[in-house]
Amino acid sequence: MPAIPGFSYVRPLGSGGFAQVYLYEQDMPRRVVAVKVLNPTSNTIAAATQLREVFESEADVMARLSSHPSVVSIYQASISLDGLPYLAMEYCPESMGARTKGSPAPLRDVLDAGVRIAGALETAHKAGVLHRDIKPSNVLLTTLGRPVLSDFGISQVIGRQEFGDGEVAMSIPWSAPEVVQLQTTGNVASEVWSLGATLYSFAAGRSPFELADKTQNTRSKLTERITKAVYPAIPGAQGYEPFDELISHALRKNPQERFASMAQFGEALQGLQRIYGFDVTPLEVVSESWLPRSEAVQAGTRGPVVSTVAGRQTRAEARAAALAEKRGMDSDGIVLDRPASPMRAGLIGAGIALACVAGIGAVVWALWGGVG
Repeated sequence: MPAIPGFSYVRPLGSGGFAQVYLYEQDMPRRVVAVKVLNPTSNTIAAATQLREVFESEADVMARLSSHPSVVSIYQASISLDGLPYLAMEYCPESMGARTKGSPAPLRDVLDAGVRIAGALETAHKAGVLHRDIKPSNVLLTTLGRPVLSDFGISQVIGRQEFGDGEVAMSIPWSAPEVVQLQTTGNVASEVWSLGATLYSFAAGRSPFELADKTQNTRSKLTERITKAVYPAIPGAQGYEPFDELISHALRKNPQERFASMAQFGEALQGLQRIYGFDVTPLEVVSESWLPRSEAVQAGTRGPVVSTVAGRQTRAEARAAALAEKRGMDSDGIVLDRPASPMRAGLIGAGIALACVAGIGAVVWALWGGVG
């Protein structure tokens, strides 16, 4: 396990294609965290550099999106003492995929998770990012049991078609027909498919095109059934017809016939919650004003930080503003249009009154002198 200053190793959590995940305890603030560490590689320098860029991209994407309550929070990204890049993230005890494999979740929980993840993905899409690996194991459960989306390791900027070295983001049981046929590396429509297939898996305990006979679930046979896209209703379920109809809409073979966006998909799931009499989960989409600039996302490269938040006022600026305020002007020298204070108004009124009395006295004296 890597040595990371300020963190104490606890135990391994899992492993993936290019990274290991460990449980650590952070010293300050004191909390347990999941630490994802890039695997050491003996490949060429170019390959190692590319892998490092993918890892940094994941850190940047998750940091941009982790303000969303249904995206795993990222706490820190750095280099271990062993020279390995790592991400310190929110620790989630298990995935919803592991919990529901062979054990279907209640429909209430499936719909709740669907609305939450749809909101997270709509936020990602508005930020110009595709997840490209939506599947049950990437929907984690927080310590409070709330579903959150994780693993943006193979995310892609919307609009790019990158088949680099023949690599395509694909998790066969949950990938859309156009992805398994290598027609696209991913788009909003294929993400809608993947979320639909994931929700089906939660409700059925297995993926949509998986059969009870394990010998029929080879990669080639799954791919063939996905390509045909003949929707199989949730097996053995009673009263799931509205759910089947909605998910079959997400799993249409023609991408144009699916939900047009994750927001539309989420709203349809909310409608289903109302039909079944469940509490309606809010569809949370982060305001676009808090999302990264589209040109920064499209660039796809790391560079200097460009802040869009107004800076703090300097002391000199504060003194100048206070002086201008005292003189009845704004910081640009424009006279302020504001009512006078009560005391000032009283003094002005008293002055006017004295002037009036003095004027009247002068008139009376003149008249009196004229009579005498």
